[in-house]
Amino acid sequence: MSIVIHLITPIITKGIRTLDDIAEYASGDVEFRHSLLDKGPSSIESEYDEALAIPDTIQKAIEAEEAGADAIVIDCMGDPGLKAVRELVSIPVLGPAETSMHAAAMMGRTFTVVTVLDGVVPMLHNLAKIYGTAEKMISIRVINLPVLEIEKNFEKAQRMLAQASLTAIKDDGADVIILGCTGFLGCAEKITELLESNGLDVPVIDPIPLTVMTAVAFAKTGLRHSKKTYASPREKLIVGY
Repeated sequence: MSIVIHLITPIITKGIRTLDDIAEYASGDVEFRHSLLDKGPSSIESEYDEALAIPDTIQKAIEAEEAGADAIVIDCMGDPGLKAVRELVSIPVLGPAETSMHAAAMMGRTFTVVTVLDGVVPMLHNLAKIYGTAEKMISIRVINLPVLEIEKNFEKAQRMLAQASLTAIKDDGADVIILGCTGFLGCAEKITELLESNGLDVPVIDPIPLTVMTAVAFAKTGLRHSKKTYASPREKLIVGY
């Protein structure tokens, strides 16, 4: 029987993520499924956007578990609804920010997140504090490219990310680079090439492949999040949901 990993892209924009993007990580015993939101923002670039995305992200997660998913990945570096979803389902739920930050903390003394816009910088600082990795996050670098512009300017995005990564290593002291938007999927290889051409052997974390494969590991080893931490909510009157 296959392990089913369900990817929830917590926005309404069709085509920004497809199963083809992660097909190479599937195997005979690993199946991927995917859903977008029916209600929510077109992209997540602020706390406001994230708040709008959470209700339907929760709904999609419940539906994914009911449809037989063995683990869920929330496809956004803001990890929207991560803790709430863990309370509501009984399968592992992973966010790319948490997964990437902890991996980076294992792979080097310091790390830098290279991301899209200034608006997400406070979100990433807050997440690093929550996840206990703030002391290792030495900087956040911004390339000033909106999420929905990445695909239209993919080669430009790669160049900007590569330059920002180089600056983070040389000027900030970063030992590891995290790509700070899941829309940057596929950029890590080009960035690594530029760094190596400058004599820098530094890991570049592409969050979605890492998080998807971590979800596979959780599912295969039978691990899930502690219900002592993520207890199921008590039943009560809730209006509108």
